[in-house]
Amino acid sequence: MQSSSSSSSVTLETTNTINLLSKLPTFTFNSNTHHLNSNGYPSILPNFTQSDKKIGPFSACGRKKSLKIVGSLSSSGTGSGSSFSKLFNEFNRFVSFHCDRIPLGCDSGRVYSESECGFGERNGGGLEDGTLGLNGGLVGNNNKKKVLILMSDTGGGHRASAEAIKWAFNEKFGDQYEVSVTDLWTDHTPWPFNQLPRSYNFLVKHGSLWRMTYYASAPRVVHQSNFAATSTFIAREVARGLMKYQPNIIISVHPLMQHVPLRILRSRGLLDRIVFTTVVTDLSTCHPTWFHKLVTRCYCPTEEVAKRASKAGLQSPQIKVYGLPVRPSFVKPVRPKVELRKELGMDEDLPTVLLMGGGEGMGPIEATAKALGNALYDENLGEPIGQILVICGRNKNLVNKLLSAEWKIPVQVKGFVTKMEECMGACDCIITKAGPGTIAEAMIRGLPIILNGYIAGQEVGNVPYVVENGCGKFSKSPKEIANIVGQWFGPKAHELKAMSQNALSLARPDSVFKIVQDLHELVKQRSLTMQYLGSS
Repeated sequence: MQSSSSSSSVTLETTNTINLLSKLPTFTFNSNTHHLNSNGYPSILPNFTQSDKKIGPFSACGRKKSLKIVGSLSSSGTGSGSSFSKLFNEFNRFVSFHCDRIPLGCDSGRVYSESECGFGERNGGGLEDGTLGLNGGLVGNNNKKKVLILMSDTGGGHRASAEAIKWAFNEKFGDQYEVSVTDLWTDHTPWPFNQLPRSYNFLVKHGSLWRMTYYASAPRVVHQSNFAATSTFIAREVARGLMKYQPNIIISVHPLMQHVPLRILRSRGLLDRIVFTTVVTDLSTCHPTWFHKLVTRCYCPTEEVAKRASKAGLQSPQIKVYGLPVRPSFVKPVRPKVELRKELGMDEDLPTVLLMGGGEGMGPIEATAKALGNALYDENLGEPIGQILVICGRNKNLVNKLLSAEWKIPVQVKGFVTKMEECMGACDCIITKAGPGTIAEAMIRGLPIILNGYIAGQEVGNVPYVVENGCGKFSKSPKEIANIVGQWFGPKAHELKAMSQNALSLARPDSVFKIVQDLHELVKQRSLTMQYLGSS
């Protein structure tokens, strides 16, 4: 059975990536190398990887080991170590200097001069008020406060969190706030930067490419210099996109939505006027680009993420742990299982497993469903001990295959569904990949979770988060998954009940309300401060 020991094996993927990167010419990983450059900034050496989670024992060559991933980059040659350190120190100083400056803007690929963009010494390299039509430094004069949520459709979780926050503002404060959601990269950057969602989807489908991209971009010196270079081409259009909303609050729910907007706001001297916050939507392992020292708040879903934020340099007052904002339908009370099962055309009395393949119906859904069909049928009694609800998403071929198959147990097959809260409410456990939103929603419904896959990088830590908290198990084997469910619906029903209680204890259904309430308080404080400064 692949439980805690199997879950820990996911770190091998991270290790393999680091080993691959470590073979780059003249460099190697050394966990004991820690340097500061002459400016006192951490150099590239200790910042090469942020994947430092100790996941626990894993099986390798018949022995159990404990793996802690702490990589840093150092010179492979002893004699050349000093010269390479000097080279990296100089490079870090260069990046630190240029990352503190707003570069020239760009409109559709054309680089503007200082006079065209309104850059220059008079405004400290910032954007002219006339260029953007600002009204009192972004903040509108009416009483209604404006909220701008920055997201990108790289996976479904970012938009879901954005919509949850928008709903909570409307639910709690009514027309006091005007909330807008925008995909900053798609809507407000020129080609090829506006192709970010497509690029992400391509990389994720080719796992090794995404794995390499994720870990190679983790070092601070890499992503900071990358953002600095990117800003040269997109700053002007991103600034236009931000300023047209005239927000009092900017909320980022995406790791790539902090650096460029904050650089623009800093160049205009607007960081004291606008509340800029980050809502992290990863539960455990998360990319270092989530964390920026200039944010007013960083809302973390778990203590593990809060530790990473602190390690990245954020101070305690900036960090709040409220949980992951989930879809509004999961905040509301759930109807009885019997009622939901009847509506879905299911047996009202049989325990039910929910099998999900995401919006695109990917993964070993067909093989797992067939294995469950055998495991949940008692040959001795000649009757089923459970039933399956399969969500195939947009995969119509999978829907047709499952509908045309012969089953010994009750099986309900659905395509793309919009009422996931009802599907989860009708079930007793769930089989899914390690997406943070699905995990958080399953915990709210008290569903034990069997994880059957994960995306390299950001989802790796979700496996031990579920397993080590006693909320579920991990296996990639359809047959083993089916046997686990069969045990849960039979002799190990007590384990299913215990895991359900553990899931409920970790659930945070009110997280989105806590986030918007804190944002409301921040805006009130900022408004009072600005009024005081204006009257003095």
